[in-house]
Amino acid sequence: MRSRGRARTREDRGEVAHRSLDTTFAEYAAKYGLTPPGEEAVTDDPPYGDRWTTWPDSTPTQRGPRPHPDWVITELGAVDTELGILKTGKEADVFLVERSVPEATRRTLMAAKRYRDPKHRMFHRDVGYREGRRDRESRVNRAMAKGSAFGREAVAGQWAHAEFAALSTLHSAGVAVPYPVQIVGTELLMEFIDDDGGGAAPRLAQLRPDTAELHDLWEQLAHNLSLLALAGYAHGDLSAYNLLVQHGRLVVIDVPQIVDVVGNPHGREFLDRDVRNVGGWFVARGLDPARVDRLGSDLAADARLD
Repeated sequence: MRSRGRARTREDRGEVAHRSLDTTFAEYAAKYGLTPPGEEAVTDDPPYGDRWTTWPDSTPTQRGPRPHPDWVITELGAVDTELGILKTGKEADVFLVERSVPEATRRTLMAAKRYRDPKHRMFHRDVGYREGRRDRESRVNRAMAKGSAFGREAVAGQWAHAEFAALSTLHSAGVAVPYPVQIVGTELLMEFIDDDGGGAAPRLAQLRPDTAELHDLWEQLAHNLSLLALAGYAHGDLSAYNLLVQHGRLVVIDVPQIVDVVGNPHGREFLDRDVRNVGGWFVARGLDPARVDRLGSDLAADARLD
């Protein structure tokens, strides 16, 4: 400290500047949560993995039907770890995610379906599928019709939430679909349908079933499609590529385009096309074509379209 009346030396000015920088940094550190030099950084990152569980980020209506299965982890201290990609698609990619509780043995695998941003997304026949599916706000409907950036974002959210709602409804109705765990934004977390070795269950298209297996799979398909029709829906894009076979059990997947066969003016067409597309796969492997025709008529009756 200089005495009164003495001119400031270079050392004095340096000391004042140093104190000023320290004070300024302390103020910014307090405001923005910065760590002073020499001190260990304190973060809110999980002890491992990629993120804390997103379970608390979803509201009760954004979680699967109750009661939740025992394997669903709801602890707030759980951690999500991404293990790789399961499937790439035109509208969304599906990743394998493990949710676990630190210092505990509880862990579960889930499929995380993430819809792409509007610039990298290609929804085919989008308008046809969405007929009869409206947003409550007229400005959102206008934006979707115009195809604006906001409208495309709204469409993405509508597709993700439509799939979550459909999975919830169909699971409650007894249809064999993956259990929907939760939805946050445009990420849908659902049950991972695995095979005997811990990988993803094969698609129906990958199988070469014998006669007995073929008839059993057809009966399962007919039962699930009947439950869909009774609930007033058609899959809308059914084929041997969006049916999984888990230990002999047929599971229906990929339902973002699910069609309300009553509200959609082309509902019967979607229903008939579903039967025709997947029925062709079975007929090519020995199924009597008459059974495909009968199923189409039965589903129309279930959906009260005749």
